[in-house]
Amino acid sequence: MATDPFGAVGKAVKTQANKAQASLIAGAQASVEKFVGDTLNTGVGFIDSTIKNVTSEIFGALGFAKLARSINLPSAETGKVDSKVGAGFAQSAKDADWRVKLSLPASPTLDNSKLLSPLIKTNGFCFPITPTIIVSHSANYNTLQPVHTNYPFQIYENSQADDIVITGEFPVESPDDAKYWIGAIHYLRTVTKMFYGETSANAGSPPPMVRLNGYGDYIFNNVPVVIANFTVDLPADVDYIATALEGADIEGATSWVPTNSQISVTLKPTFSRRRTSEFNLQKFVNGDYISGSEGFI
Repeated sequence: MATDPFGAVGKAVKTQANKAQASLIAGAQASVEKFVGDTLNTGVGFIDSTIKNVTSEIFGALGFAKLARSINLPSAETGKVDSKVGAGFAQSAKDADWRVKLSLPASPTLDNSKLLSPLIKTNGFCFPITPTIIVSHSANYNTLQPVHTNYPFQIYENSQADDIVITGEFPVESPDDAKYWIGAIHYLRTVTKMFYGETSANAGSPPPMVRLNGYGDYIFNNVPVVIANFTVDLPADVDYIATALEGADIEGATSWVPTNSQISVTLKPTFSRRRTSEFNLQKFVNGDYISGSEGFI
């Protein structure tokens, strides 16, 4: 049997060829994978960078969002905007003081009182928060009942504006509020006293008349009233604030005021005989008395 002299060599060459082929294939695969990976990474990076750039352009200082916010605004080339409307606080009907208050009667006796000086700033006793007001009007009739009839007859006697009851909370949060509270109580004590004693120049005169104002022209506009009664509570379940009464007769005197109390005032509308004799119902219906000082309600 003939021996193949190239058999061993052929096998060796074939083995080396197979190894070389495998090495080339592996290298090619690695190169392809690296190329694809780099390409994908580059693509992802490009996309991420593009998104960031677009977002920056949209929401950045020079982007779309700024343009959207600047709609209807003048450009930088326009310069200063010439506005023909000036800013200010005009006094209108809505700006008028509609708080409920009782005026200070014109009397030198009251003007010289240092205890009442806090009330001068508000031009009278002003309720610090909106009070509750009860208003009633009456038309009085006398009932005439003839015998053997089913229905009585109402005989008109008169009409009147009944008592006005004002009840409001009075919070106190500072020594200045406490001074105002003391002034308000002293005011109510004063206007319920007649001119009596040796020091009064108008001895025998009744307590002074005051004016009620509040809620605008058609509610309470300079209504002449006298204070018939007032009540104030000093509750036990609240704190008290100390305040020094500078300028009082006792210099440096200290008083303690509740941080929250309730003041109730009963008023009686009071009109002079001359004014009532000049009353005109048609003018009242038309609201002509609003601009005057009669205070008819």
